[in-house]
Amino acid sequence: MLFCKKCGNILVPHEKKKKLVCRSCGSKEKASGKGISLKEKVKPTEAVEVVEQTNMKVLPKIEEECPKCHHPQAYFWTVQTRASDEAETRFFECIKCHNRWRKYD
Repeated sequence: MLFCKKCGNILVPHEKKKKLVCRSCGSKEKASGKGISLKEKVKPTEAVEVVEQTNMKVLPKIEEECPKCHHPQAYFWTVQTRASDEAETRFFECIKCHNRWRKYD
């Protein structure tokens, strides 16, 4: 791994020429030595469809009152919606009316 002499950032291989380029300041250096290789970037040929669907029958139930119909039980799950050093967001769905809401800790 080589570093730029001007700004200290990592030098990366140039796509077409056998040179190393700094992405920050644009400085170029001649590639020398073994172990430097240029690789082709490959784009995926098929689109990946992301489907987020939960089967409510397998989610745990909790004693949580629905703000809409005041039913005392709801399904719940958690998702990390903020930074990793912050608490997860808890999502709820009422068993009776299927109203959804969330709580942040």
